[in-house]
Amino acid sequence: MDQRNKTIVTEFILLGFQNGKEVEILLFSAFLLMYMISLIGNTMIILLVCGDYRLHSPMYFFVANLSFLEVAITSTVVPKMLANTFSLTKAISFVGCLTQSFFYFLLGSTEFFILAVMSFDRYVAICNPLRYAIIMNKQTCISLLLGSYIGAFLSILVSSMLTAPLPFCGPNVINHFFCDSAPVLKLVCADISVAELADFVSSVLLLLGSLLLTGVSYTYIIITIFRIPSVQGRHKAFSTCVSHITVVTLYYGSSIFIYVRPQKGNVTDVNKFATVLNTIVTPMLNPFIYSLRNEKVKDSLRDGVNKYVIMLTNLRSLKSKK
Repeated sequence: MDQRNKTIVTEFILLGFQNGKEVEILLFSAFLLMYMISLIGNTMIILLVCGDYRLHSPMYFFVANLSFLEVAITSTVVPKMLANTFSLTKAISFVGCLTQSFFYFLLGSTEFFILAVMSFDRYVAICNPLRYAIIMNKQTCISLLLGSYIGAFLSILVSSMLTAPLPFCGPNVINHFFCDSAPVLKLVCADISVAELADFVSSVLLLLGSLLLTGVSYTYIIITIFRIPSVQGRHKAFSTCVSHITVVTLYYGSSIFIYVRPQKGNVTDVNKFATVLNTIVTPMLNPFIYSLRNEKVKDSLRDGVNKYVIMLTNLRSLKSKK
C-alpha cells in the first residue's frame, strides 16, 4: 500500500445510536439533562471541599479529585455526542478523534487508580485509625494523586503509540457515539493484532490490577469491622465505605464488560448503553452517592445554601435602601 492511500482518511463519521428522529430527540434531551446535572453536582462537590474546612481531609481530597475527573471525562465525550445528534454529517476530524480517545482513556484510567487509592485511604482509616493522620498526610495524598496520573499515562502509552501511526484508508464510519479504541482499530487497513493485544493487556492490567488492590483493601477492612465488638461501631465503620463501594461497583461492572474481553471490535447497542452508564450516568450519580449518605457534606451544603440566602437578602436590603 503506497503512502497516498495511507493518509486518505481525514475525518470519521460517528454513527451514534442510529434511531428515528423522535428517539434521537428523546435521547438528546435525556443526555443533556444528565450532563448538566453531572456538571453542576460534581462542581458543587469540588467547591464544597475547597471552601469548607470540615471537608479538608484525605477522603474528601480524593472525592473532589474524582469529581474533577468526572467533569473532564463527560466533557470529553458528551458535547460532541450532543452536537452530532442533529448534525447531517456526524463527523469528527482525524486528529480530533485520536485526541478524544487519548484523553478519554487517560482520564478514565486515572479514575481507576484514584478509586484504588480511595480504598487504601479507607483501609488506613479503619484498620490503623491512630496512625491515619501520620500516614495520610498532605505529602502522601499529593504523591498518590500524582502517581495516579503518571500510572494512568503509562498504562495507555504503549497502546496509544501502537495505534497512532496505523494507516486509515477507508471506510471511515465508527459504529459508536465517540472514538472508542475497538471500533477505531476496526477501521485500520493493516494488521492490528499487536495493537489489539496491547489494548487488551493494558485493559486487563489496569482494571483487574486496580480492582485487586481495592479487593485486598476491603478484605482487611471487613475483617477489622467484624472484630469491632459493638453493632453501632461496626455500622459506623462500614457506613464510611458504602459510597465508595457503590461507585466501584458501577465503574468496574460496566468497564470490565466493555474492555476486558478479546475481540471487542463488534460494537452492539448493549456496549453503547454500557458506555453511557460509564460516561454519563455514573458521573451524574456520584454527587448524590457521596452527599446523600454523608452528614458532613450535607451540613456543608446546608451551610452554603444558608450563606447564599443571607447574602441575597443583604443585597436586596441594600438595593431597597438606595
